[in-house]
This record gives sequence, structure tokens and C-alpha cells, in this order.
Amino acid sequence: MHVSVLGPGAVGSMFGGHLARAGVDVTLVGRPGPHVDALNDGLRLTLPDGHTETVDVAVTTDPAAAAPADVVLVCVKSYDTEDALSGARELLADADVCTFQNGLGNAETIAEFVPRARVLAGTTSHGATLEAPGHVRHAGYGDTRVGRFFAENDDRVRALADALTNAGIDTDVVADARAAVWEKVLVNVGINAATALARVPNGRLADTDAGTRLVQRAVREAERVADAEGVDLSEDPVEVSLRVARETAANHSSMYQDLDRDRKTEIDSLNGEIVGRGRDHGVETPVNETLTDLVRLAQQ
Repeated sequence: MHVSVLGPGAVGSMFGGHLARAGVDVTLVGRPGPHVDALNDGLRLTLPDGHTETVDVAVTTDPAAAAPADVVLVCVKSYDTEDALSGARELLADADVCTFQNGLGNAETIAEFVPRARVLAGTTSHGATLEAPGHVRHAGYGDTRVGRFFAENDDRVRALADALTNAGIDTDVVADARAAVWEKVLVNVGINAATALARVPNGRLADTDAGTRLVQRAVREAERVADAEGVDLSEDPVEVSLRVARETAANHSSMYQDLDRDRKTEIDSLNGEIVGRGRDHGVETPVNETLTDLVRLAQQ
């Protein structure tokens, strides 16, 4: 199996590094810059136990050079999805394409570039941080799930899950990938904006009354929007969000990292998308609207 990772930031590099360590043929496809330059000398991967090793992994800035691929993992920021796919048509030509991104709408965007039957959606609550160019810290373990978004699962989906599991990222195949995406979005809605604005690691939300209340209010609003969209959630999303916060207690959320580094955040595809869809369904979302506006103000 040849796996290409489109967007080797923190999460993409973590996936690519673990797969390469396990002997999978992997190519990281990124934009020119210090991180990609450093990856040419190997990926420094710090594991959750603190051990750091250098992993040899192929890297390129030309998506066509990574073709053909059996699977493309899309790990770019949600607001960059269309642009990244537009420049990678040759890479996508014969591949299953799996979004491992935050937010809603990414699978639908991918379906504009490849047949719907080849669109997969993955979710993970593993924590990852880009410490420096070429250096990623795998900050904590969590659940990882994958499945076809518009079609039935098959042996190719199970092969991807097996490859990730064998690489140390235990991965389950799920029948309802849409629900899995929503469940991850509810976790992000509960954790990302609050930690970014309060400048705290994930664990503070579960360890304090104020943090727990914020998670409960934001997630319950989003849960009502999910219900209005007909999404069948498998667990209580507040309990899941607090559990993930505990499991990744020392990790700084991706939105925290984005604000810390003066980068654009994914607020519009997370809490902002909840606000928009809530408005469409007549569901009030005042906490998410406030969090969205505060993050937009902070990133300006």
C-alpha cells in the first residue's frame, strides 16, 4: 500500500511518521517552507513516552510526484481543502481519499474531485504538536476511526485501518462515517475554542468547574443541531468531550496552537458551522456564536 499524506502538519506528520516506522510506503506532500525543508533530513518524532527518533520518510512539494497512491490522507486545514485538492488532481486520480480534518463539509468537498464511492472520512483524538520545523510531538493517544462516507466499507478500508493499527494507531472501521465526523466535531466544539481563548491545555476544561460548564454549554447546543440534521450519535457528546480532554490533558488544541502562532483558525468549520446550521434549523446557539466571534476577533 502506498499512502500519500496531503498536508503534513502536526497530525499529518504524526500519521506519516508512524506509518513509515512500520514499513509502509509513505510520501508526505506539503507546501514549500521550513517544515518541508527539514523533513528532507528526516522527521523527528517524539512519542508520548518522551522518546524521540528520526524517521526517514519521502517528502515532496509536487503532488504529481507522489502518484500513484492507493490512499491519500487529507490533513490540510479545512479552509484549504479545495485549494489543496485542485492542485493534486493527478495524485487523486486512482486513490481512495480520506479526510482526517477538523470540521464539517470536508468529505463533501472531496466528492467534488473524486467519485463519491472513493471518499473516506477518518477521525482521531490523538494529540500532535509541531514543535519546530521537522519535529512533531505525538502528545497523547486516543480513538481513531475510519469509514467510507457515501458507500459501504470494503477490504480497502479495512486495509487502511489495519495499516494504522499496525503502526501503533489503533483504528476501528465504522459503518456510519458521517456520525463519526459529527462526534469528533462535537469534541472540537467543546475543547478547541475554549482552550484557545483561555490559553490552557485540554485537561483544564475537565479539571475545573468553569471549564466543564463551557464544554457542557457549547456541546449541548451543537448536539441539538446534530439532532436537527438527523445524526445518530453513539455516546453522550459531553461525556466524550470531557474524556478526550482528560486523555489529552497536557496537549494544546490545534486552535490554541494556531492563535499562538498568529495563524488562521478553523473556527468557521467548527463552532461557526454549528451556528450557521443551527440558524438553518431554527436552533439557537448563543454560546457557540460568542466563542466564534471571540476567536475571529483574536485571530484578527
